[in-house]
Amino acid sequence: MQNKLILVVEDEAAIREMVRFALTRAEYRVAEAGSAQEARLRMADERPDLILMDWMMPGISGVELTRELKGSASNRDIPVIMVTARAEEEDKIRGLNTGCDDYVSKPFSFPELLARIQAVLRRSMPGGEEERLAVNGLEVDAASQRVTAQGQPVKLGPTEYRLLHFFVSHPERVYTREQVLDRVWGQNVYVEERTVDVHIRRLRKALEPFGYADMIQTVRGTGYRFSEKY
Repeated sequence: MQNKLILVVEDEAAIREMVRFALTRAEYRVAEAGSAQEARLRMADERPDLILMDWMMPGISGVELTRELKGSASNRDIPVIMVTARAEEEDKIRGLNTGCDDYVSKPFSFPELLARIQAVLRRSMPGGEEERLAVNGLEVDAASQRVTAQGQPVKLGPTEYRLLHFFVSHPERVYTREQVLDRVWGQNVYVEERTVDVHIRRLRKALEPFGYADMIQTVRGTGYRFSEKY
């Protein structure tokens, strides 16, 4: 979990400082924002792995910003933990209904906060750190980053592995080239969309001897889909 980037969205500087100190000691990277507008700017600089979102902020609230993020195709998969002094059950339900992944009430202990962060990050990782994803004999081991087909090793480059891991983690969904670039390369890596096509061809070539190349399907006019249905 170390070196994950956590964006702390909190309008009180003293709380941000305390949270930043605790997260840094736990070997997380930290970005800070005191408002929704500043949070958007921080996210434009670097996509966070998780957001700690204060409920009550001047201007756009944390609830509104979370709803905005979860409605965005490029940001909806970023996990959000809502942090607030509002501890009533109906408030928790309201927060969770915005799409946030967990809810922490103030005052909170830092061990509890770190435990919740670790749990949400584990859940949000494609396939999970320890899990193996398998489809009809094609297996992707997320822990070792190894791929096998019917028990035989499949040799993939790092980018082809990330592509396959992404597709196997999101079967039966169509993604545009731009979405694949954002999810596999990252939003701040500027490469042409045709780069996706090049790596898709390499991935198919690696899977072809094992009979799995056709699972990476081209959806004409849109992009790509991973499916075991031919």
